[in-house]
Amino acid sequence: MSVSFRVTRFSESDLTFGVVGLGYVGLPLAIEIGGSGNSTLGFDVNEEVVGGVNRGQSHIGDVQDETVAGLHEKGLLEATTDMGRLAECDVICLCVPTPLSKTRDPDISFILAAGTAVATTLRVGQLIVLESTTYPGTTRDVLLPLFRARGMEVGEDFFLCFSPERVDPANQVWKTRNTPKVIGGLTESCLEAGLAAYERFIEEMVAVSSPETAELVKLLENTFRAVNIALVNEIAQIADRLQVDIWEVVEAAATKPFGFMKFTPGPGFGGHCIPIDPHYLSWKMHTLDYKARFIELASEINAEMPRFVVGKVRKALNAKHKPVNGSRVLVLGVAYKKDVDDIRESPSLEIMKELEEDGAEVIFYDPHVPSFCEDGRTWAGVELTDEVLESADVVLLVTDHTALDLGRVFDHARILVDSRNATSGIAAERGVRRSESWIVKGLENPVP
Repeated sequence: MSVSFRVTRFSESDLTFGVVGLGYVGLPLAIEIGGSGNSTLGFDVNEEVVGGVNRGQSHIGDVQDETVAGLHEKGLLEATTDMGRLAECDVICLCVPTPLSKTRDPDISFILAAGTAVATTLRVGQLIVLESTTYPGTTRDVLLPLFRARGMEVGEDFFLCFSPERVDPANQVWKTRNTPKVIGGLTESCLEAGLAAYERFIEEMVAVSSPETAELVKLLENTFRAVNIALVNEIAQIADRLQVDIWEVVEAAATKPFGFMKFTPGPGFGGHCIPIDPHYLSWKMHTLDYKARFIELASEINAEMPRFVVGKVRKALNAKHKPVNGSRVLVLGVAYKKDVDDIRESPSLEIMKELEEDGAEVIFYDPHVPSFCEDGRTWAGVELTDEVLESADVVLLVTDHTALDLGRVFDHARILVDSRNATSGIAAERGVRRSESWIVKGLENPVP
């Protein structure tokens, strides 16, 4: 059987897709594949996740239970912890986590574990696509040797590509299907196989010349965001010292129809991508005796923002002749962005930790995160009642979830520090003009 014939089957034959890792990337991908009529087998080491999918339940906010249940009932989606069943799959998508170690170095242990599982059952004709964000060279230098050790040749016996995920949780417009998807193959036949397989459920594919190109595309996308967020966060601190409203500056600058892209300041950034991806590139450059100074500086600036926000809390309390020590601080929102339940790398965690170290009594409310565990400690959220709002010495808005009644928050908070500028319109409606940037209520001046 010729290579060209095997490549053609990815567009013409019935295929079974395997998705390894059913998290924020893997489950939405599996749903899209199954929703396009392709048989999909999800793999995960977490038995609760697997059991939930097989009961028609979703553990991801962007995926509804009804969607999972419908595909499972049609026989288009099944989950398993048995990695031996990878042999059943014609296409295998690796969507495993790629965190940083405590020393901020890439941790590719999940990629290695998934790659080893694939290699153990690898058979002729399979297509493997790595989607996990990683440093350039991972697909070629880490995965390829595992598969070649089975005595097979890439581009002839099996096909290998890299196609970075582009998931934006809570985005109601851009989903897996309609977001253009980049892909690079080890060989021309690998690329052809990858395009043919993914075009079954992705509207627009973007082919690039190699896996390394595709790997760097992903890192550029999120490093671009990290650097620009760092820039506006630094300007925010400059504006604060100049006693200028940074959000007024940003909105005015955004009226320029060319040469400016709007980014807004905040308490820091979180999630799995933006705080982590630039470090993959920086680490790779260190191995090539090059220091990515711009990237590392951006990381330092963004890491300072939680401390800057805590400083605003201190300033607000000092103005009322109260120390942080012994004060009750109510944190609104612990997820890293609005309308998601993901707390990974969330600036709220660092803010809460620093406030506690200063002696504050810290409580939180998040409509999407009722409780969470961090550093071996379990945090339980409070019910957001008028009494809870009024009992707090400071209410600190970190994540501006849509479900929050910000008008009620504004009316009942004694001091309100708003790190997202989400309540500025409400303040204007109430006839309140801030005399201090970021502190919306507590140090206000009446509008003359």
